[in-house]
Amino acid sequence: MSHRSSRIGTLLIAISLVAVLIIAIMMFGARLGLWEPIVGFGYIRRYMNPIGYFVVGLSVLGVIYQVIARNKVGVVKGVITSGIGLAILAPMIYSTVNPSPRGPAINDITTNTENPPQFLVLDDTRAGAKTSLVYGGEKVAKIQRKAYPHIAPLQTNLSAEDAYSKALNIAKTKGWEIVAQDAKAFRFEAVASTSVYAFKDDVVVVITPKGNKSQLDMRSVSRIGRSDRGVNAARITDFMQNF
Repeated sequence: MSHRSSRIGTLLIAISLVAVLIIAIMMFGARLGLWEPIVGFGYIRRYMNPIGYFVVGLSVLGVIYQVIARNKVGVVKGVITSGIGLAILAPMIYSTVNPSPRGPAINDITTNTENPPQFLVLDDTRAGAKTSLVYGGEKVAKIQRKAYPHIAPLQTNLSAEDAYSKALNIAKTKGWEIVAQDAKAFRFEAVASTSVYAFKDDVVVVITPKGNKSQLDMRSVSRIGRSDRGVNAARITDFMQNF
């Protein structure tokens, strides 16, 4: 009796796996061409926690039923389902226990706030953009300097030609869509997509000759959102570290 299979337990696990699949589709639906990134992000904000609560609640009822029925297999499957439900709720639980500070209300980050690299090809007509590529001036610069004081121009020992080639290769390796490149001016513009939700951000990289050496500057701007939640700063930091 205690070793028999449990159809109810199997059903609970199946429901939990379907829930995980639904969440994955919401997160990566934009990459599948199902909707715009902001739509999937909105779905996650509205439905992920309710789905998690549903799975956990259903699993608790299932475990209680299987305990009463003295079906150990069913109890184990119910506990597994509960674990999946808690995994779905994990981001909410973590943010409640360890709340992260709210990111600065800017979506335009640059290594050079005094003379930010300018976009010459990409403009405010870019697809899905609700933000401007016109730099916000000292107001934005002040917020950035306070939030990300480590972001600054990168001084390299490479010639401008070599630095440009290396920077362009890094961008390609990261899967950025190179929109425009000018080897003579040592600059290129690209579109980078976030790994989750596939939000598109616009990037410009400019190399300035400094004798036999060079200086690398870049700028990363979100197409949507008043705050980028630190994504652009992280992208620039990662790029500089890779360089």
